[in-house]
This record gives sequence, structure tokens and C-alpha cells, in this order.
Amino acid sequence: MDPSRNRLLAALPPADLERLRPHLDLVRLLVGDVVCESGAQMSHALFPATAIVSLQYVLENGASAEIAGVGNEGMVGVPLFMGGDTTPARSIVQTGGIGYRLRASLLLEEFNRHGALMKLLLRYTQALITQTAMTAACTRRHSLEQQLCRWLLATLDRMPGNELIMTQELIASMLGVRREGVTEAAGRLQRAGLINYRRGHITVLRRDGLTERACECYEGMRRELDRILPPSAAPGG
Repeated sequence: MDPSRNRLLAALPPADLERLRPHLDLVRLLVGDVVCESGAQMSHALFPATAIVSLQYVLENGASAEIAGVGNEGMVGVPLFMGGDTTPARSIVQTGGIGYRLRASLLLEEFNRHGALMKLLLRYTQALITQTAMTAACTRRHSLEQQLCRWLLATLDRMPGNELIMTQELIASMLGVRREGVTEAAGRLQRAGLINYRRGHITVLRRDGLTERACECYEGMRRELDRILPPSAAPGG
């Protein structure tokens, strides 16, 4: 078991990580698994390693849209230490993989030591707030193609390779748009030689091309995260 595959856990001093290690449970997460429903109280915090979790706001009519994504750079469960207990967002697995669960009581115990974990989690919360705010602005002001490029790049940052197992229906749900719009935008990217899409698999062929077509929101989100949690904190960094 290697919890340091999560950047937050990897950034902890060795003694702090060793104190938590016996309590970190390895879990396998499948696409579509619900980590926490909207309004429910979480019993565990989740530190993704290879999985990606989408935080989605769900409307009364059942429609939803992603407000933030969480991969190996962060954790699911910010309300546990911020005092809110519950959240209006549903946490659902976007990309299957593994993660590490920590009981809520143990997270709070460690947080209340006012040590390294508390400082890391508060800094990460700032990055998450920035991501949520910029996602809202991006959805309002930028084209669907720009949003799709941003979303693909952000997903790639959390993965080891350049292939995403992702249907257009799921992407449309994440972005809160109609599937036909995603089909058109993805088609333009494919004709430009930037991606290859087939049967729920998206292979990114030219990351630089996606970066050129993405709006400034992608770079803004990445800069803020790297400022708060430097890449050197990642395993092997």
C-alpha cells in the first residue's frame, strides 16, 4: 500500500504519514460509484490515488453539472473539517481506480493537532474554492469547445497516460450540456488531429493543441494548485 500516490498524503512529514498509515484503508472505486450523496453526512474522507471523483450539484429535476473534480491532488470530505458536516454536492466516481479512506473521527483528530495535515487541508480547500469559482465563470463565459479542452486537460493531469475511458454522455453530464453539443465539439477536436474518439475511449494525441484551444481557466486552476501544493510534493516529484 502506498498512500503517497496521493499528493496531499505525500506532502505530509514522514512521521505524520506513518501515524495515519494503519488507518488508511485501500478501496477500489468503479465508474458511477457514489462516494457521498447530496445532503448526506460522510463517515470517511477519501484520498484518491488513481481514481477521479466528480463533485456535482444536483437540481430538483435531477439534472446535474460538475462544480469541481478531485483526483490524486486532493481529497473528498472538506465539510468534515470545515464544520459543515454535509454538502449540497454529490460525489460520484468519474474515473475508476483506487483511493484511501480515513474515518471522519480520525481525520478530525489529526486536523485538531494543528499540525501539517491541518495546514495542507486548509490550503487545498483554497484551491478547491478557486476551482469551483473558475468552473462557474468558465461555464458562463466560454465556449463548449473551450470547456471541453479544459476538462480533458484537467482529467489528464490526474492520470498517468493519455487515454480516457469516457462516454460523451458522461462528459455532457459533467459539463451540464446536451450530448449533441459534446459530439460536435469532440468532432472538431478529432478532425484537427488533437484527439481520437471511439467507443467510449478518448485518446489525446496532441496535448499542446488542447492547451491552445482551452480558455485561461485551465492554466488558472493549475497555477493555483501548484502554488498551494507544489508538484514536488507528488510522488517521484
